[in-house]
Amino acid sequence: MLSIKTIVCNMLQENCYIVSDDTGECVVIDCGAFYQHEFAAIRRYIADNGLKPVRLLATHGHLDHNFGIKDVFEAYGLRVEAMEQDNFLTEHLAEQARGMFGMEIPDQQPSIGTNIRDGQQIAFGNSSLQVLHTPGHSPGSVVFWSSGEAVAFTGDTLFRMSIGRTDFEGGSWQQMQQSLQKLASLLPPETRLFSGHGPASVMADELQYNPYLQNLV
Repeated sequence: MLSIKTIVCNMLQENCYIVSDDTGECVVIDCGAFYQHEFAAIRRYIADNGLKPVRLLATHGHLDHNFGIKDVFEAYGLRVEAMEQDNFLTEHLAEQARGMFGMEIPDQQPSIGTNIRDGQQIAFGNSSLQVLHTPGHSPGSVVFWSSGEAVAFTGDTLFRMSIGRTDFEGGSWQQMQQSLQKLASLLPPETRLFSGHGPASVMADELQYNPYLQNLV
């Protein structure tokens, strides 16, 4: 059974997830830790629970989901794994910081470790997460899904009763609609949804009440 720890990070209240199983191996999803106390909380949870981080995953390349990748690399030697379609974002975090926030972060960021692909199984411990490519918010947005555990980490594609914006560079409303159709078709109603911002949800509730998912299935 997966254990899921949520740590809310940075000025945009982004959700970073630490996901582990009974082997003690864990993956860190969307490390947006900007303030030192946020990364300290991540390290403390990992240490207190005797966990071994083995993968650093990103649902997409926006800065608020990747503020902490340098800290993760320095602490655990892990490089971020993300879709190639978002390399133009993930490889230029300092430019994003200047353009989107008017702020400076170190230009020297860890290089991308691996470009993940649609349908890939991300293995850790005795568990795995399947990559579902869900463009719309960004070209390389993904959802990480465990069908056996009925859990999905939806990034900024699907929120509780809402969806991610499509007006950023590389965003597409048409692609977002196709991605929502994909999720509505694949994810069983009992799937627990852990999004990039805000509270968790359940797919059944989104199918019934989320206005963006109406009439998709």
